[in-house]
Amino acid sequence: MTSENKSPWAMATVPATSATGPLLLDLQLARRVEQAEAQAAAECAQTVERLRPGGNAALLRVAGGYAVYCGPSSPITQAVALGLDGPVSEEEFDRLEDFYRIRGEAVRVETCPLADGSLFERFAERGYRVTEFSNVMARALAKPELAAAAEELPAGLTIERAGPSRIELWTLTVAQGFAEHYPVTEELLDVMRMFALGSHAECYLARFAGKVAGGGALMIRDGVAGLFGASTLPAFRKRGVQTGLLRARLERAAGAGCDLAVSLAQVGSASERNIVRHGFQVLYSRAKFERART
Repeated sequence: MTSENKSPWAMATVPATSATGPLLLDLQLARRVEQAEAQAAAECAQTVERLRPGGNAALLRVAGGYAVYCGPSSPITQAVALGLDGPVSEEEFDRLEDFYRIRGEAVRVETCPLADGSLFERFAERGYRVTEFSNVMARALAKPELAAAAEELPAGLTIERAGPSRIELWTLTVAQGFAEHYPVTEELLDVMRMFALGSHAECYLARFAGKVAGGGALMIRDGVAGLFGASTLPAFRKRGVQTGLLRARLERAAGAGCDLAVSLAQVGSASERNIVRHGFQVLYSRAKFERART
């Protein structure tokens, strides 16, 4: 999830000269971004277990990252941040595969291009294929710069934080905003709800003339702002809803002391184009390696 169409973030300093200058990717920054998303996914699984003891959620620390299971139809069911702490042994990879095999699930691994070469060797040896690409988008944050860049919201548009009593409204709104790409299933609602209830998550609703128009979420952890779960209801598109939600979350993150904002986007998507206009850059592209159930 965190993507503005998917899913979010954790430690180190940002190797950039200013909040508007380019970020320079290195292994330290890649670890920070990947570990942050891995922790967000892990927190989602922990939230499921907390709210439904003995349910489907499971978590495995493996190969420097996490293998997460939140049910067979959950987009959170995959491994993240593997191979960034050094070589991945065959024994570690066996543990990864066993974790999903005993649950009757395909193995899916979101993979950073800076992962150790041994991880790619394991994929090749065991017949994995690439099934998806996504871009990791990032920008440095500085409160004065964001404040100076503030713009007026379009007339009639307001952004508000959704408290506990409005989590169900937020969940339904965001799911309906995704409906043209993903059907509003109980599973999708459940995933969004679990992310929203995480201890580091903040949810925001956009309203136009008092009517709910869209929503988005923010996860703040160790100075990193993860932006995810943003969508707009069809009747309110092309009215600046996404811009308003993005700016509100960036301002909140900067005010909370975050120095880095991160989001995931499908390559060439409208979400990617929108956040590029707000100073984000493609930090790197990820590949999802997958092996069918055995």
